[in-house]
Amino acid sequence: MSWLNETIATVYGIDPQAPAIESDGVWWTYRELSEIQHGIDAILARNGLGAGTRVGGLLRSRPECAALIALVVSTDRCVVTLNPTIPDDRLAEDIVKLKLPVVVGGERDWERPAVRNAAEQAGSLGILLPQHAGEPVRMVEGLETVGIADPETAPGISVQMLTSGTTGTPKRIPLAKRLLEQSLIDAISFERDRQDGAIRLRDGVGFVTVPFAHIGGAWSFLNSTCAGRRVFMMEKFALEPYVDGILRHRPPALSSPPTVLRMILDAKVPREYLQSVRAWRTSTAPLDPDLADRFHETYGIPVLQNYGATEFAGSVAGWTLADFKRYGKEKRGAVGRIVEGFEARTVHPDTREPVPSGEEGLLAVRASHLGQEDRWVETNDRAVLDEDGFLWIKGRYDNAIIRGGFKILADDVAKAIDSHPAIREAAVGGIPDPRLGEVPVAAYIVSAGHDAPSDEELKRFLRDKLPPYQVPVAFRAVDELPRTPSMKVSMLGLRELFADRTAA
Repeated sequence: MSWLNETIATVYGIDPQAPAIESDGVWWTYRELSEIQHGIDAILARNGLGAGTRVGGLLRSRPECAALIALVVSTDRCVVTLNPTIPDDRLAEDIVKLKLPVVVGGERDWERPAVRNAAEQAGSLGILLPQHAGEPVRMVEGLETVGIADPETAPGISVQMLTSGTTGTPKRIPLAKRLLEQSLIDAISFERDRQDGAIRLRDGVGFVTVPFAHIGGAWSFLNSTCAGRRVFMMEKFALEPYVDGILRHRPPALSSPPTVLRMILDAKVPREYLQSVRAWRTSTAPLDPDLADRFHETYGIPVLQNYGATEFAGSVAGWTLADFKRYGKEKRGAVGRIVEGFEARTVHPDTREPVPSGEEGLLAVRASHLGQEDRWVETNDRAVLDEDGFLWIKGRYDNAIIRGGFKILADDVAKAIDSHPAIREAAVGGIPDPRLGEVPVAAYIVSAGHDAPSDEELKRFLRDKLPPYQVPVAFRAVDELPRTPSMKVSMLGLRELFADRTAA
């Protein structure tokens, strides 16, 4: 039995009646989560879906979905993440294309006709998760059998995590079991009370506020579970219940996208409400150094930025408190130091030749501690790496927009706008936003014989095609889109169209 399998099984068995996850003010016990796991496992076993099975999960940040994740990764199956927040047609297309032998989700998602029809078309067995603790796991009526002959398996892979491709169609990154396990083991070195290696229930509560459809949410949950910590979980972030959770559970450390820091400052949350917090980690989006300084000055809490990659299931670089105390001012704006076990370099984006320390280049990473000494993984991040191993992220080489931690592919949004009957061509880019980091904006050319639609009409049109965070915040009708000499749309020129909004 692997370390991860043994750890999860041991934690769940120490005290089954102990509270494990709080969601919407209700605690679910380890026993109640185990009952869900046993129900899912029994259905999978009856249908011959053992190790290596690809299990599609309609993953909401809920206790029943947490139980699903823990079961799948600890039985050597593979979680294939399905994002239930995207529009029905895109989710259905994803399910049909994947040809999963089984899809697992809650009642809200199985009530969506497009989801159910897609699973039926794909030949997937359907499993219905309970909404409340103590309710049974059931099969979806009409989807009681696997209709796929010899379904594809994923041996050695714990998660196939959906990630937005930086230049094209979003793809799934296969996360090997050994990588996930190693990243969780590495996390022990950052927590003093875990360094003895003992598996036990501990005091304290881990906060999971990043969606499970993103690696950060799933990893945070598994890390808290392996540590034997209770979990405070939010399906959708809201500041008031989040601060209430901090007041009740008194966490010594928290992690969130930078936008949460801005929300706390803007709401003028009293300093005493956060007095238990000794460090605040940020990830998923660039951190404005001015925001970090203001938060530290207001609350006395060091802001420790992390930088990670889905391929490595965790942080590639990050700040420790010791580094913050020693280098905080000198290395201001860095995402931290390359963590032990990883190597990083910066290369010229055209020649791929390494550039000297202190010069900007394209970031490439490899994990020597995972037996991948010869495999450099190139990112699309512009970066500077200094001689002390500190890393600065300067932006993207592609046109991806990071809005409050969520990645938006500008081309996908532009295609959705182009489908409006009154629009001939659209272009989408990102402009700075003090709260969310970046927000999308769009310029477009009106088709002949049509009037320009109003901003509100366009937003209503796009809400049926895109998740809410992908809908642009502003639109401009133009005679011609700004272009480079090669006739490509100029992102710089596009942003200049919205200079008034950027200044505001």
